[in-house]
Amino acid sequence: MGRLALSCDWSADYDVSMDEQVRKPSVDTRANRMVALIIALACAAPLVVAATLTPSDSGMGTHTQMGLPDCGFKMLTGYPCATCGCTTAFAHAAHGSLLDSFITQPFGAVLAVSLAMVTIVSIWSVLTGMSMAGLGAVLATRRAILFWAFLLLAAWAYKAASVYASG
Repeated sequence: MGRLALSCDWSADYDVSMDEQVRKPSVDTRANRMVALIIALACAAPLVVAATLTPSDSGMGTHTQMGLPDCGFKMLTGYPCATCGCTTAFAHAAHGSLLDSFITQPFGAVLAVSLAMVTIVSIWSVLTGMSMAGLGAVLATRRAILFWAFLLLAAWAYKAASVYASG
């Protein structure tokens, strides 16, 4: 059998030197950085706000510190809504109390940690120009959406049971 020899002249593929490419980011890299910056700001904002709040001892109602009304669903039914306790869980997480966050509202705790992780990845993307498309493709899958829906429903059942048990 004969050997196959491959030879490539990479210099012919580029009109500019690598130094110039590094100094002048492409439009795609700028767009990636802008998208990443928007994502970083959107994900960091609720965590920054939560860091300014004092978690409610009751496990719910922290959102009233922002001037929002009490939960209408709870006032009508006596039971917490699916997201009751999420603001309190975010406040615990933002203060570094992840166990308290999870005990308060598991969905809120996982969401807060997820937002922190996406914020970190987005900041990395802003710094490097890395595309966020891969992360978006993973988060937009049917499996991911079903995971979040299941987690929300399971956390709602947990919160309702804990509120019912506490009287």
